[in-house]
Amino acid sequence: MTGSLVIVGTGPGKPELMTPATRAALAQATDLVGYGPYLDRVIPMRDGQVRHASDNRVELDRARHALALAASGRTVAVVSGGDPGVFAMAAAVFEAVEAGDPAWQELDIRVEPGVTAMLAAAAEVGAPLGGDFCAISLSDNLKSWATIERRLTAAAEADFVIALYNPASKARPHQLGEAFALLRQAKGPETLVLLVRAAGTGEARVLSTTLGQVDATQADMRTLVIVGASTTRRVGRWVYTPRGIRP
Repeated sequence: MTGSLVIVGTGPGKPELMTPATRAALAQATDLVGYGPYLDRVIPMRDGQVRHASDNRVELDRARHALALAASGRTVAVVSGGDPGVFAMAAAVFEAVEAGDPAWQELDIRVEPGVTAMLAAAAEVGAPLGGDFCAISLSDNLKSWATIERRLTAAAEADFVIALYNPASKARPHQLGEAFALLRQAKGPETLVLLVRAAGTGEARVLSTTLGQVDATQADMRTLVIVGASTTRRVGRWVYTPRGIRP
């Protein structure tokens, strides 16, 4: 097969946060495949480049379409926001490869890393991810809410800093509040909580509060929530988590 497929992330928003490797991959592609708003972030980079936009909840269909284009000889870039390997299209592509045409396993497929929302949000406030941390998506589209609750409990009891992706939507406005209530069972009310909206864009906004006072209704799908560990602290206008306990 002469085609190829590269999975890229455009970063959190600012053009300068898109990596040079991603820019090069987009410039070489004959076809761009992705969720419409993410494709809108990509300026045209070559004549004749074809865009294949689709809705947000058809990741596997999008992946199969991209693989079929690559199998036909096209140079395809699958476009995600942030990093394509973090709650994004890279996993969907490999899921489609596993279940699809065996010939797809012979395709030239690669992933270019990007700046994920968690890193952009942390950079807005300092270094809250300086110690051990984890990331959990609150979306229950592809996993049960019971699974999310179990993971939240385990992360809280282990005293991780927790980055919460997909915290709220019109279809599930209650879940972030339920997540905070669950976290309060293992973390103290003074635990720092950061609501970072539109991180890595010119519209970034940070709300710093505590687990005891946080208002879940102040977050939406453009918000990345960071719940601190017991060691997370404030110094001036910054928030950071020490890397460990110094001898």
